[in-house]
Amino acid sequence: MQIETTSLETTPTMTLAGSLGPLLRKKRLRESFITSALFMAAFSSVLVTAGIIGTLLVESVDFFQHVSLVDFLTDTQWTPLFSEAHYGILPLISGTFVTTAVALCVSLPFGTAIAIYLSEYATRRQREALKPLLELLSAVPTVVYGYFALLVVSPLLQKVFPHMGAFNMLSAGLVMGLMIIPYVGSLSEDAMRAVPLHMREGSYALGSTRLQTALKVVFPSALSGISASYVLALSRAVGETMIVAIAAGMQPQLTLNPTQPASTLTTYIVQVSLGDLPHGSIGYQTIFAAGSTLFFITLAFNLLSFFLRRRYRQAY
Repeated sequence: MQIETTSLETTPTMTLAGSLGPLLRKKRLRESFITSALFMAAFSSVLVTAGIIGTLLVESVDFFQHVSLVDFLTDTQWTPLFSEAHYGILPLISGTFVTTAVALCVSLPFGTAIAIYLSEYATRRQREALKPLLELLSAVPTVVYGYFALLVVSPLLQKVFPHMGAFNMLSAGLVMGLMIIPYVGSLSEDAMRAVPLHMREGSYALGSTRLQTALKVVFPSALSGISASYVLALSRAVGETMIVAIAAGMQPQLTLNPTQPASTLTTYIVQVSLGDLPHGSIGYQTIFAAGSTLFFITLAFNLLSFFLRRRYRQAY
């Protein structure tokens, strides 16, 4: 009787284990499928990036078989489509740097000030009302910003600089900085809000004011996220096309005067891409040479930001 009782008691356990086996196998199969799908999604982005870089490098190698790298980096004229062609990239680089510098002079201080206000001073109701309005600026098409710079900002600037033409880098940079403010303000505010509350309370307990706490405690603690917003703003300014194409003109000239018209790397790529140059010609390959230059400039700024952020973390 004891043997029969024991066998009766173990039967439900064996039945339960047998029924759980297929469920566990299905669960493991689903998890492995989801893991593989997520891996392929992540790996596809790497493949796309590698494909873009490979295309730029292959076409650029063909370009530099006809043009000397020294002339490309030192010549002060960029006239690849003229009968007397010059392939100096410096005019396009100078136009890109000037418009980017003007944009950053607007977006970084204003975006950081907005982030400090939203994080440390604004009430919850004010934050919920102002932050969506701030992010609406990034939803405006860049073509609208370009014509705003050309038709509104440039005439206003001409009252201050009478000899400035309608097309200039200053108006393009100012409006581009206005467009980039949401990137800096929103991301910096998120980074500051992530700072633990006890750090603020400790600063207040030592007698610090709200501004001192924001600048000397919250800002350094959130520097990693803030620097990421700065790099994003820099990359956005360097890669902007329509605003500078409409408001800055398309005249490649080597100048650091923001009141002068100029062309940037991106505007030249758009300008030539709309033409009828045959594939494989030297004029067509200048697109990839300019694109490779833009890629390496952006990469250099990102690496510089990474090393500065790591060094700053070690210092604190």
